[in-house]
Amino acid sequence: ENDVIFLMVLANIENGAFSDEVGRAILNNKDVQDTLLNNIVKTAKEQNFRDIHFDFEFLRPADKEAYIAFLQKAKKRLQDEQLLMSVALAPKTSRDQKGKWYEAHDYKAIGEIANFVVPMTYEWGYSGGPPMAVSPIGPVRDVLEYAVSEIPSSKIIMGQNLYGYDWTLPYKPGGEYAKAISPQRAIELAARYKVAIQYDNKAQAPFFRYKDEQQRTHEVWFEDARSIQAKFDLIKELKLRGMAYWKLGLDFPQNWLLIEDNFKITKRLTQQ
Repeated sequence: ENDVIFLMVLANIENGAFSDEVGRAILNNKDVQDTLLNNIVKTAKEQNFRDIHFDFEFLRPADKEAYIAFLQKAKKRLQDEQLLMSVALAPKTSRDQKGKWYEAHDYKAIGEIANFVVPMTYEWGYSGGPPMAVSPIGPVRDVLEYAVSEIPSSKIIMGQNLYGYDWTLPYKPGGEYAKAISPQRAIELAARYKVAIQYDNKAQAPFFRYKDEQQRTHEVWFEDARSIQAKFDLIKELKLRGMAYWKLGLDFPQNWLLIEDNFKITKRLTQQ
């Protein structure tokens, strides 16, 4: 009804987790690659996908060059089929950043290949970590400023969470995971337990604490119109291509109203 374009997401996930072994098997075997690309094209045509989005995470650092070579191969095949190709990028702040999540993602090389890229500028606050903003504006800015130094801003789409987390305190590493909740659910919780929503100006994010029926203290960080406006302002400042949301289906009406106030959305389906 809204003339949306479907994106197929490919990820190296096995048994619910990103697998460097799945990545290795794909990136170092021509026959596996050919079979994968054939299946991608076949499915894209059957299901009317227009963009193929590679979200390969936690690859072996040794597979950095193999990943670049695979993306070059994929781009040529997909371009011949009139399909776009996009790539998710780990949130790096420098070219030689160490760590398994980062080392196989070469911003400059991948940016030259892909039609557009999505730096994953969220999950500083995550379900298994201590309570904090999911996408604090300072770290988000650091990643995107590095990104525009390596990739044309017209190819960069900021990654943005459409969710928050509800942590049960005290936080213990390896203990109870935080529960993902929608921004609207967060507001409902604050109203239900009659607590004030506070705002962290440094992180540009709302938060609050409440006690549940078992007298356990909770800390909630989420997104609201103010936090999203800060991200929209960054998009305009850095002249980025747009914003990519993870994930749809969570109630956040303020966001969609803000988009209409801030932007005139246009679609680009041409190769570049």
